Amino acid sequence: MHVFPQSVIDRNGLHKSNLRGLRDALWACQPADICLVDGFRLGPTAPAHRAVVDGDEKSAAIAAASIVAKVTRDRYMQTADALYPAYGFHSHVGYITPRHSAVVRAIGPSEIHRRSFEARCYVDAA
Repeated sequence: MHVFPQSVIDRNGLHKSNLRGLRDALWACQPADICLVDGFRLGPTAPAHRAVVDGDEKSAAIAAASIVAKVTRDRYMQTADALYPAYGFHSHVGYITPRHSAVVRAIGPSEIHRRSFEARCYVDAA
């Protein structure tokens, strides 16, 4: 599984990075009889695939892939927590929370924080 560093996501955007990762994953699975993806058509640079709206509810394969992705993210966040314990990654696993925002405002973002997120989440609203 490929994980993009924050600098790539900041440069290309989260959605485009997710689509690129999905295209890369499909190419890594080739040759395949059929490729199903959860909701998104990936364009002409991707292998042949079928986008399934609400795919994790309709396909066991898509649901399983979703679980693998979540477990991978959780493991990454455990590693991030060990490297940057002040940020509480173990408790929010990368989702923005008021407590996490307060910590980032107090001590600043770590090197793994996306800078494109700063304006929305890390700047004091006062």
